[in-house]
Amino acid sequence: MTVYIAKVKDSSGKIFKEKVEASSPEQARNILQNRYVAVGKITKSALDLDLSQLELALANVTVKDKAIFSRQFSVMVNAGVAIVRCLGILSDQAGNPKLKKALLAISGEVQQGTSLSEAMAKHPECFDDLYVNMVEAGEAGGVLDEVLERLSKLLEDIAKLQNQIKSAMTYPLTVGFFAVVAFLGMTIFLIPVFSGIFDSLGAELPALTKFMVWLSDTLRSWRALIPIVIIMALSFAFKTYYQTPVGRLQIDAFMLKMPLFGDLNQKSAVARFCRVFGVLTRSGVPVLNCFDIVCNTIGNKVIVNAIQGAKREIQQGGMISLAIQKENVFPPLAIQMISIGEETGELDSMMSKVADFYEDEVEQAVKALTSMLEPIMMVGIAVMVGTILLSMYLPMFSIFDQLG
Repeated sequence: MTVYIAKVKDSSGKIFKEKVEASSPEQARNILQNRYVAVGKITKSALDLDLSQLELALANVTVKDKAIFSRQFSVMVNAGVAIVRCLGILSDQAGNPKLKKALLAISGEVQQGTSLSEAMAKHPECFDDLYVNMVEAGEAGGVLDEVLERLSKLLEDIAKLQNQIKSAMTYPLTVGFFAVVAFLGMTIFLIPVFSGIFDSLGAELPALTKFMVWLSDTLRSWRALIPIVIIMALSFAFKTYYQTPVGRLQIDAFMLKMPLFGDLNQKSAVARFCRVFGVLTRSGVPVLNCFDIVCNTIGNKVIVNAIQGAKREIQQGGMISLAIQKENVFPPLAIQMISIGEETGELDSMMSKVADFYEDEVEQAVKALTSMLEPIMMVGIAVMVGTILLSMYLPMFSIFDQLG
């Protein structure tokens, strides 16, 4: 609901400004006319306008948003509802403000004779090349509802794969964060209390306790800003280097070879490539265009270079499986299954099966990774807490010896 402001006159003739919440200026005027004798010009509240603009700027259209929209759109088109009416209904119930604004604009352009794919292409923040090309293929073949259903299934699979990978990182990051907070809290607030007691008793502090006292004093002084500045500088340097062609290539290559996560990154990239490629070819998108679209969905420069190299081989008359095999990036099993799909003429179906297989592999890898990280995190927490407790108890043993 939007907040509107209007000049109104009551039954006594008094004129003043009144605020009202409504979905449109017309609705606001109807509400105020039922309350007052006369209603003047209606404008949006400046505060509400600022907040709505801020909300629109911060909004991000997620894969889940597009999947839900595609599913609802396909059902309505399949039921015979006109596209313009579908867009109007879906824009009314869209929870994402950026998607809502885009759908209203697309609806207006479609009413003026623009094709749906052309109208969507003008809103890349909501509909990427993958979405636009599939919608264009659906319009050309007269199977828009089927294409939208495939799109919704594809986006749901991509969202599921992303959530699986995020789940592998959420647990260790969360536990690690709270462990570090607990360690810093005990070091900053607990160590000084025991340090004062040990100083008053004149006890000789062990090396571990001296180190913890020094660390506590450092964290409570301006010197604590030094590691923060260093971390921020390293983070900025990393991001800057990653934006360079050489830096991105080297870092992405490391992401495919790093311990624990390298195999997971490779399998998820293969699953995403096969899933998107299979859906595109099944929807009637030309093979060479499929390669260009898939490159925008991978996210790893090493694999993108391999796909682009395969595209050049295919332009010269080569087979997809042989072209991918030359790049030595995809697993042999995936290459063999793609080769079988080419030989049998069922490439799209085989691509889907490869995607299903590696998505299951990713799910199993995530579970194995999580089960492996749990004991490692527990040991790390035990080491941190044990270090603090040991640094506090060791001087006590020295004091007991002196008293004895």
